[in-house]
Amino acid sequence: MKIVVYNYREFDEGKYFDRFGKLYNVEIIKCYDTPNLENAKLALNCHGVSVITTVISKDIIKLWHDLGVKHISTRTIGYDHIDIEAAKKYNMEVSNVTYSTASVANYTVMIILMALRKMKMIMKRADSWDYSLNDSIGLELENMTVGVVGTGAIGQKVIKNLSGFDCNIIAYDPFIKEEIKKYAKYVTLNELIEQSDIITFHVPANKDTYHIVRKETIKKMKDNVIIINTARGSVINTSDLIDALENGKIGACTLDVIENELGLYYGDYKYKNIGNRELSILRDMPNVLLTPHMAFYTEQAVSDMVEHSITSIVASYNKKKNKFRIC
Repeated sequence: MKIVVYNYREFDEGKYFDRFGKLYNVEIIKCYDTPNLENAKLALNCHGVSVITTVISKDIIKLWHDLGVKHISTRTIGYDHIDIEAAKKYNMEVSNVTYSTASVANYTVMIILMALRKMKMIMKRADSWDYSLNDSIGLELENMTVGVVGTGAIGQKVIKNLSGFDCNIIAYDPFIKEEIKKYAKYVTLNELIEQSDIITFHVPANKDTYHIVRKETIKKMKDNVIIINTARGSVINTSDLIDALENGKIGACTLDVIENELGLYYGDYKYKNIGNRELSILRDMPNVLLTPHMAFYTEQAVSDMVEHSITSIVASYNKKKNKFRIC
């Protein structure tokens, strides 16, 4: 069986595609570029394709369908970059993957601590030989109430990690996990927004999570609240966030994701105009730390993403149950 892998990265994914391709008896067709109407033709006689967070449009899906492709696997947890309605229309199966929860959870705790200790400012000063203490005093996590929005696999791991810091943890999720009650108190979303010193998001992108952080909810937050987002950019209204940072309502934020990042992150733009004004504004703020959607990026996570993408397509080919299937 053949699989086309789009946006193939030799430097990190290559060894895992070699390993798991052999293990599952799959021939890997490498395409280093984003899927388009030209390279989509590489999928002729392939049962499935493997993609990442690039736009998978109706036109591309139709072409893959016409070429006989039956399955689209995204090597990511999120799948909002795929036109799911088009996939259903053309009877195309779609699946996502899971990966090590420690990757994002550990990264989340790291950037919470960096925000509390003003590490962006300290590191920039040190690069300029400025070792003064003024305005760089930090806060201690033990004295904070941390609100965790979303208690899925990653959110649960974040809560367990945070429990070791003796901070007060509150959580919101429509589906309560009994095990998590040992570490956190479940509250309503409104209560979490009002009570938290730090708010961290671990939710998917959908209509219920769209712009949880916006002008109306920011008004309810504590003064100098710290916002952490390693989930999806659509959780935060970026314009409203900037306003709140500028007027001092929000004390700091650390963002691994941002609205309208699709097609931007993972490229080299040091000599180009990125065309994202809000990102440019945020990156120049001393109390905002931005990282380019890489909270997931560990060896274990990349291995999981590759293996699960391959096994999803193999399961589809063999007409077996696939726990990663979305539609």
